[in-house]
Amino acid sequence: MDIQPYTSTETLSVGRPWLMSTLGIETNQSVTLDLSKFSETLHWTEASAYQPERKLKSGIPLGKITASGLYAPYAAVTNEVQTLTVTGAPTGGTFTITFSGQTTAAIAYNATAATVQTALEALSNVNPGDIVVTGNAGGPWTLTYGGQYLGENVGAVTTTESFTGGTTPDITIATTTGGDTATASDGSQIFVGFLFTEVSFYPGSTKAAAPLMVHGQIDHTKLPVAFDPTDVPAGSNTQFVYKV
Repeated sequence: MDIQPYTSTETLSVGRPWLMSTLGIETNQSVTLDLSKFSETLHWTEASAYQPERKLKSGIPLGKITASGLYAPYAAVTNEVQTLTVTGAPTGGTFTITFSGQTTAAIAYNATAATVQTALEALSNVNPGDIVVTGNAGGPWTLTYGGQYLGENVGAVTTTESFTGGTTPDITIATTTGGDTATASDGSQIFVGFLFTEVSFYPGSTKAAAPLMVHGQIDHTKLPVAFDPTDVPAGSNTQFVYKV
């Protein structure tokens, strides 16, 4: 039998599209992850019949849990969430939404969430991904802020209605989650670095060793979890060089 050797190579860019340079990789630290704090899809992909290990995605921002000393996903500040609810059962008409001084074109009273989002993204101060709209046609619509408004305390939108039918139709606006509010107090709200490589672990595992990247040049838009380098709490690591 003629057996040929099998070789493979890996570069620093493989599996790490967020890593813009090799600057500082020699300063990676070995840490232990608390796997119970990571979520499927957001942080890891499920095992398969042919690949029994789950895989944590590289580039996950991490914080350190004070009590256990283990590392978990960085508990960034929350994103603003607002809801718009049509009341009075209108049967026709339109409305507009005003956000930070900019007003949308007219939107049908029974518009889909996608239509509302498109109207908002037509504003000069809203880019795709800045406001994600979900909900049923005719509402209620949920506006979740991200992008350039990631983690910010955003002022509530206002609306102007031109509805017909129904009984005193209107739109009520509520802020269900205020932006810029810390989501944790266990230490994970302090940003310490990024998961440098993918990490494999078996279902049922509670801990895993991992390399923590503590210095590097990052393209934050390519990270697997939304992260705004200008919006980190006091006490966070300041050794990063960002590619923004």
